[in-house]
Amino acid sequence: MALLLAPPPARVLERIPAGRNSRRVRAALETPRLSVIIVNYRQWHETAKLVRQLRADPLVRDGAVEVIIVDNHSPASRLMHKLRRLPAVSLRRWNKNHGFARAVNEGCRLSRGDWFLLLNPDIELTPGFLRGAFDLAETLSQREPRAGVLGFRLRNGDGSRQLSTGRFPTLLGTLARLLLPRRRRKYQAVPAETRSRVPWVTGCCLLVRRQCLEELGGLDEEFFLYYEDVDLCRRAAACGWSTWFEPKLTAVHYHPLHLRRVPAVLRLVTRHSLLTYGRKHWPGWQFNVLARIIRAEAWARRVWARLRGDPVQAGVFLEMGNVVEDLVKGEVEGARRRLRAAVKDIDVRAGA
Repeated sequence: MALLLAPPPARVLERIPAGRNSRRVRAALETPRLSVIIVNYRQWHETAKLVRQLRADPLVRDGAVEVIIVDNHSPASRLMHKLRRLPAVSLRRWNKNHGFARAVNEGCRLSRGDWFLLLNPDIELTPGFLRGAFDLAETLSQREPRAGVLGFRLRNGDGSRQLSTGRFPTLLGTLARLLLPRRRRKYQAVPAETRSRVPWVTGCCLLVRRQCLEELGGLDEEFFLYYEDVDLCRRAAACGWSTWFEPKLTAVHYHPLHLRRVPAVLRLVTRHSLLTYGRKHWPGWQFNVLARIIRAEAWARRVWARLRGDPVQAGVFLEMGNVVEDLVKGEVEGARRRLRAAVKDIDVRAGA
């Protein structure tokens, strides 16, 4: 799907309140150089905390950086209304959960910067991070015209290192790395202490050049959540764009997947994403082997859920098997409909 990066409608600027400095702020916001994109899903408190941190930076107050929030159908919150009224902040809400990739594309479409900084709501920036990322974007614009994607050093909430780069997945590598701790299955440490080229970087804290993303047509919306960052970097490399890792700028990522319990619906989402990636980038026989393995996993987990007396999880794993069948048959949209229905069902249960 092509990504239309047209300037946002005038209503975005209309959110700036009148006041003594409104004219200066409005004029500055006409041409922000960097657009921060935040996708919110049931994380209003984390999103508001991150926005407060961003707005404390002079770059945001002066209009060189704008903040775009796209909400994937979270329950309403008083924080939502406060965020809408903030200068230099725009909020787009959807009436259904469209997934991370589509939400990012929407945020980029509404933005005006030459570069996009994608941030998860559970990210905390270290002092000077925003200025460093802004200056780095300026430097790359002048010195590295084909630098398209850049990631940063990450820390866990306790200060320990969190891996943020890796090699492109292969079938053998994916299966072999199941023997590793969860925090290392997808990632690989980069020993360099200076900026260096890498295959891919994680999307939770990611700098992307507008021209690169536009050329690639945005994130692939076939991915609902996970692996869209790996796919982006792989497609970028195929089009002559480079991906970099910058260890001198650090952010804290509080809730990475490897530190969380993985409920059935999240397991369904991650398996769908891995299958989507394999279907796009691996030989057909490798995709078929992966599909058989995940089909067997879905059957075993469904049986175990039934034995435990958990019909909800059993139903999710039944749908996991059906998603596998759809993808093997090439029925991509059918698989996505099943996935969206499962996510919507969990949303309804959570709301209740």
